[in-house]
Amino acid sequence: MIKIAEIISGTEISKQIKNEVKAEIERMEKEKGKRPGLAVILVGENPASKVYVASKQRGCEQVGIMSESIKMDDSVSTEDILKEIEKLNSRDDIHGILVQLPLPEQVDKNKVLEAISPDKDVDGFHPINMGKLVAQKDCFVPATPLGIIEMLKRTNIALKGKNATMVGHSEIVGKPCSLLLLNEWATVTICHIETRDLKMHTKDADILIVAAGVPYLIKEDMVKEGAVVIDVGINRITKDKASSELLEWRKEDFDKKQATLIGDVDYLRVEPKASYISPVPGGVGPMTIAMLLKNTLMAAKKTVGMK
Repeated sequence: MIKIAEIISGTEISKQIKNEVKAEIERMEKEKGKRPGLAVILVGENPASKVYVASKQRGCEQVGIMSESIKMDDSVSTEDILKEIEKLNSRDDIHGILVQLPLPEQVDKNKVLEAISPDKDVDGFHPINMGKLVAQKDCFVPATPLGIIEMLKRTNIALKGKNATMVGHSEIVGKPCSLLLLNEWATVTICHIETRDLKMHTKDADILIVAAGVPYLIKEDMVKEGAVVIDVGINRITKDKASSELLEWRKEDFDKKQATLIGDVDYLRVEPKASYISPVPGGVGPMTIAMLLKNTLMAAKKTVGMK
């Protein structure tokens, strides 16, 4: 009998979280007469950024968060964005502010992210929130790593004492996720583009989290039997670049959209070895939106003095 890994569905878990957030917002409206507000600054015409912003706004509508999108031109200066942030920092009806990345080259990303009030920094990228995460203090945590830990916890996967390997060390996913795993008492190994022998670090991991943006990076011989595999990668593969195996596996996508999304893990070969695995799409992606909504609720609750 072929063993099949249990699928960790971010789509299903994110629905539970959205329902919880919605119920809390209804309670806030009833008790305090207020609801959370989220402002998103979108610079330029990046198609991926537009898709992300639209899905964030859709999420806000579903749970009852008031959302506002501020669109700015590609030629915008750092100062122009700073002025917008200053206005949003002083508004009582806006509890969360996020600037959709990437920003154009002429914009100083660090200056922009540091200008957001740490109390409204629902993306968790402000140095103060990053520092509090290291010190294990109450803070906003970036939504993707927060979603990964939430997926593991809600699937009743124990983290304490486990060997966890994080592939990728970005500020958005890798670094904060490693800190969250450490805070849960996992033994953490961090790999990146300069890691000499990736397989050496992945093949003994009880929990393997991959966020490198490289399709098929993780092969079956790099994964321990019974490992938990979380795939954060999102790689768009067009029909002309797809293998015959992928064309068959994702036939529906290619017929409809001429492209499909795959992760960093060679799913069809790794899945039989894993005990749990998250799919792409439908894994970490929906969790990111759900945790952003939860962070916005948390910011609003602090402002209105709700437990």
